[in-house]
Amino acid sequence: MRVDRPTLRRWLMLTPALLVTGVLFGVSMYYGISQSLGYLPFIGATRVSLDAYASVLGGATPAGREFWAALGFSLWVTGISTLLSAVAALLLAVALSHRRRPAHQATLLALNANLALPHMVWAIALLLLLAQSGLIARIAAALGLIATPAEFPVLVRDQAGIGIILHYVSKEIPFLVLIVLAVLRTQGHAYAEVATTLGAGPWMRVWRVTLPLVWPGLSAGALLVFAFIFGAYEVPALLGVSYPRVLAVLALDYFLNADLNRRAEGMAISLIMTVVVVGLGLLVRRIDGSER
Repeated sequence: MRVDRPTLRRWLMLTPALLVTGVLFGVSMYYGISQSLGYLPFIGATRVSLDAYASVLGGATPAGREFWAALGFSLWVTGISTLLSAVAALLLAVALSHRRRPAHQATLLALNANLALPHMVWAIALLLLLAQSGLIARIAAALGLIATPAEFPVLVRDQAGIGIILHYVSKEIPFLVLIVLAVLRTQGHAYAEVATTLGAGPWMRVWRVTLPLVWPGLSAGALLVFAFIFGAYEVPALLGVSYPRVLAVLALDYFLNADLNRRAEGMAISLIMTVVVVGLGLLVRRIDGSER
């Protein structure tokens, strides 16, 4: 197979970055896999085994008893956050793209304002706003809407993870809107206009015309959002409860445990999370391929 000169030149230019990324990724994977198999020479453990995975998946140890609840909670928070973000981003992008005038720069700036905020900063802001002792609860009590701030609904640090979901939905909608808007701008309005002349209403146009057009970009963006949320720990650690915890918080807790023997369990949980994300990615790719 002959490679043309421009392609060869691009690959040569990418080689330094690919080498650095490949080395870092390879070392990290070796480090994670070896420790998840119990190879911890700094404490004298050199026997390789699947004991950590059996402990996590078997349910007989503290890690195992919490793992399945943490997995279900993680999938709930990640799945509903990704779904709500994708749906809201699609509808918002459609509304912006179908305006008579293109979205003004100020509108886009306001839409993406919180993209510049670190996740931890936004999580602290939500905690100060939505907690039962927060600003909104105090204002509601002052206005007589509730008797005391303690009567305000529990929206953060709750068992259902509502605070975590609110955080990620509000942070990821602008990211996905940018992706959908970029795709819609390359497509124009011809498809929607044809559908309108054929009698399709607004919702039918979104479902039958817009969604198929933006699906490759939206699904890729949603997969990135899912992977990020599933592996993030700082926001669930701040806005979540002590039980159930998400897998990322559980893995970090065991990795940093004073008992270094528990580190293998933390690494095992991390690699199981990687398998879940990779499996979902392959499933989405298979679905995209079958639809083409």
